[in-house]
Amino acid sequence: MRITRVGATKDRLGEGPIWDAETQRLFWIDSLGGTIHRLDPVSGERQDFVVPAPVGSMSLCRSGGAILSLQNGFHRHDFATGVTDPFALLGLGHPNVRLNDGKTDRQGRFVAGTMHLHRAEDEPVVGGLFRLNPEGTAELLVEDIATSNGPCFSPDGRILYFADSTRQTIWAFDYDPLSGTPSGRRVFADLRPLGTAPDGATVDAEGHVWSVLIRTATIARFDPAGRIVSHFKFPVRYPTSVAFGGRGLDVLYVTSISRSLRFEDPAEDAGGLFAVEGLGVRGLPEPRCNV
Repeated sequence: MRITRVGATKDRLGEGPIWDAETQRLFWIDSLGGTIHRLDPVSGERQDFVVPAPVGSMSLCRSGGAILSLQNGFHRHDFATGVTDPFALLGLGHPNVRLNDGKTDRQGRFVAGTMHLHRAEDEPVVGGLFRLNPEGTAELLVEDIATSNGPCFSPDGRILYFADSTRQTIWAFDYDPLSGTPSGRRVFADLRPLGTAPDGATVDAEGHVWSVLIRTATIARFDPAGRIVSHFKFPVRYPTSVAFGGRGLDVLYVTSISRSLRFEDPAEDAGGLFAVEGLGVRGLPEPRCNV
């Protein structure tokens, strides 16, 4: 295994890496910096696109552009014009609740969850997990999620993995591929005994879940039963999210934090993008959103 830094970007809060198999490009975001990066790893050419901050996650669209999860809902971004327009607003009406991490299911439906910032211990959680519908509406799927992270889907699309970082737990749901409805919520991995919390995640071609354990700077691979079968320490203090990419989908790209609202890492490489090679594992192509 070899970990190398890719380029010289230094994100405040790097998040949401996506490998686009169609264009052979890697996308990722600086959530607090309000930037989408697009990289050709072969040539090293990178383009940056300015978007409203904070941005929680993104999905590339089949019709072009991208869907972004922003403060008040789902917005559509046009890379050619640089314009970001509302697409489906949530109407949560809470100043400390915003959309966060998201992922597109195997059928092309984008799902993203909220995070409830600055919440007192006795304050009820506002928000949950939402699905974006093609006609421009958003549907609440799961409630009572304090800090949503790491949504990802099994290879057959019938299991949704979804984490609440505040509760230090990854759940698994049965996921109906026809309706996009989750059910049968159960604990997949309880990370409290390890003193860490889950952040971004992805699923490999063998159906194993790769999750960033942010408080211990660890990336762990879980088997479908929720057992950690391998793990490794990361060279910066706060890795955030992961995605498989490269022509063979055998490179694990990892984003990181230099200075977020909660974490700060003074190291020179903090906030950088990294590539992990030699894992002997391949990922799955990420579908585009069907809007």
